[in-house]
Amino acid sequence: MVTPTALEAELLALAGSVPDPELPVLTLAELGVVRAVRLHGTGAAEVELTPTYTGCPAIEAMSADIERLLHEHGMAEVTVRTVLTPAWSTDDITDEGRRKLREFGIAPPRVHAASGPVPVTLGATRTAAPEPVRCPHCGSADTELLSRFSSTACKALRRCLACREPFDHFKEL
Repeated sequence: MVTPTALEAELLALAGSVPDPELPVLTLAELGVVRAVRLHGTGAAEVELTPTYTGCPAIEAMSADIERLLHEHGMAEVTVRTVLTPAWSTDDITDEGRRKLREFGIAPPRVHAASGPVPVTLGATRTAAPEPVRCPHCGSADTELLSRFSSTACKALRRCLACREPFDHFKEL
């Protein structure tokens, strides 16, 4: 494994500081989508970016914002490459990102108990109940699903039965 140079680390931090176009309360680093920056000669950088899902419409805006920022910081040539493996997971959202989502009024995704593929079973097999989705306003676990889709495909619309406030829930993936 090649150790990143100080400049690559600096450019990675800069690329990661770009706000997410759909959730501007989060940076791309907090969302966990900026994977790496590699230098190719003097003044040329390649950024690896993994979308939250394959058809994510925000990937073009993310790429353009990263390119613009790195150009402003002296990179003559910037290439943003979409990398699909390893696939992005909501587990890639940082603790700081989860805190910011909650403060913004969006229930963060629940953390998966195990890493790797999620087993899918058919039939009457019983599994442990998933952790409840907590209201980002009052913290109650007494919430209900109103719609599987909200303002973006990655969020669901829920309502708290305790404080009666509606809220988005960033779905687990």
